[in-house]
Amino acid sequence: MAGVLFVGGGCDAGGVYPWNLLELDAALRASWAADTCSPDDMARAGWQADNPAWGHCDITALIVNDIFGGELVVGEVHRDGERQGFHWWNRLPSGVELDLTREQFRAGQTVTAARILERPPGPAPRRWAEYLLLRERIVGRLGHLPGPAA
Repeated sequence: MAGVLFVGGGCDAGGVYPWNLLELDAALRASWAADTCSPDDMARAGWQADNPAWGHCDITALIVNDIFGGELVVGEVHRDGERQGFHWWNRLPSGVELDLTREQFRAGQTVTAARILERPPGPAPRRWAEYLLLRERIVGRLGHLPGPAA
């Protein structure tokens, strides 16, 4: 199928069940919750089901990186001239930037000063438990995921 990116999901006796980026996006959206939201963002504005991406950019970017590789990109989040935190997204090996959580910014925030962040080997130093929980939910919806979750 032209224009559809298939990624190996679970395996059957005949090979791989393909799933596409839309299915990954849907699985992420159905899996984001208060218990996987960044504590910093929970303290700032809480987590609400009508904005499920809120506080999930870092661990979502790590999962996308597990699957597609490429680079992690991080930028500063500003509102009314004050830095409020950081936002993560992905640059795929093709050079395409993919941000599955950008819509979380609904209060006039801007993201500036983007830079590449090298992913350290092994467990992430922050939010490892939330990453593993989100990843487990995605695996439950899509099947096996490639990548460095160790």
